[in-house]
Amino acid sequence: MALSPEILSLLSREFGERLDLSPQILAECAADASGIAGVPEAVLLAQDAADVSRLLILANEHGFPVIPRGGGSGLAGGAVAHRGGVVLSLAGLSRILRISPADMIAEVEPGVITLSLRQEAEKLGLCYPPDPAGMDLSTIGGNAATNAGGPSCLKYGVTRDYVLGLQAVLPSGEIIRTGAGTRKSVAGLDLTRLLVGSEGTLAVITALTLKLIPKPQAAVALAALFPDPATATRAVTAVFQAGVFPCALEFMDRACLTLVADLLPFPITGPGAAMLLVELDGSPQAAALDAERAAWIMDQAGATRVLPPVSGQERENLWAVRRQISLRIHEQAAVYLPEDVAVPLSRIPDLIDRLAELGQRFSLSIFAFGHAGDGNIHVNITAEAESGRERAEECASALVTDVLAMGGTISGEHGVGLAKKKFLPLELSPANLALQQGIKALLDPNNVLNPGKVLPDRTASALVRDQDLKK
Repeated sequence: MALSPEILSLLSREFGERLDLSPQILAECAADASGIAGVPEAVLLAQDAADVSRLLILANEHGFPVIPRGGGSGLAGGAVAHRGGVVLSLAGLSRILRISPADMIAEVEPGVITLSLRQEAEKLGLCYPPDPAGMDLSTIGGNAATNAGGPSCLKYGVTRDYVLGLQAVLPSGEIIRTGAGTRKSVAGLDLTRLLVGSEGTLAVITALTLKLIPKPQAAVALAALFPDPATATRAVTAVFQAGVFPCALEFMDRACLTLVADLLPFPITGPGAAMLLVELDGSPQAAALDAERAAWIMDQAGATRVLPPVSGQERENLWAVRRQISLRIHEQAAVYLPEDVAVPLSRIPDLIDRLAELGQRFSLSIFAFGHAGDGNIHVNITAEAESGRERAEECASALVTDVLAMGGTISGEHGVGLAKKKFLPLELSPANLALQQGIKALLDPNNVLNPGKVLPDRTASALVRDQDLKK
């Protein structure tokens, strides 16, 4: 529903200057990095959990949507006000409350930028491992809402593995705490893990207790060029079978390498060339030894060229190649669908082969890169003109069908949001979806918190059953 003048006036009285109705801020909060857009009717620049609580209480009383927003760097449309309502900006809750070297934990507010926490932890000899690609823009709260991953999740795990506890505001406005500040806790159901990854549909995260680990003493990287994707992906298996466990193992296909050719330390040869970027960490001795073993394995597995392991600025230069790929794809494409499917490791070659077939079938350019070490391949489907959008959407549907047939999943780390919502029933059974819809209805009976995201809307018969259960 549209916010009436009376409701807007009420919100202005409640929140004063924290409620922003200016066209500039409404436009800034209208989209995320997915390109999906929906202009909100107001933006609340929350200052604390009390602001969040009060807004949700009013939303239930007056029936308007509330859409939580962090850094706006999501790729699934999860922070988009596609049904109007109030965008709840958590960017102002940006304090690192404390970092405890003794307990190896950090307590932070949700608006803390991921890179900022990493840098502050490193000053104390600690590390916060999750490293989503946009960690200089993304917030910890947004990372938790989507259970963000990144290259290093191969060795260290995803965001959920580092969230020990939360302060969260339920859709009713009630403020709760979940989890504990300890490494282990089995007191009751694990509500922390339920809320992490729920994409702002079950609660609004207002503070987090995070696990930290000792900072690795050294990190080295190496790059290997292969004649084709199949040889490259077989090399991934060979690395693991040899007992080498990198902290990151990234794949880039020929299309991606062409985009960043000016940054590469060697020329690209062959029409099907592919590259692996491998990073290893630990003590200086262990990292160097593992890097030498990985380089030898790559050579034996059929690499046409292997760069010697590097550290320092040379290592940063290699990672700059990987980071530039998404930016350059986005810059050169009128239509850009960033799919982040994941398949079992043994099926990566099948997926890469299938992408070539899909590109030819739909006359589209498809770029494949990402986390070969855990099967999470970022498939960017692009078209040169807006007229190709329908073909791109059809290609994405065909891709998802193939991935699910391989035993994979529609999203490894970006989340479902709006962008992948239509695919969810293809992966999850009706009973599974009904259970999740029931949890949503229990916590948010008026459907005010991030409505229409992730889960299919409940059917009329299901809504009737909900009402009958309440009687």
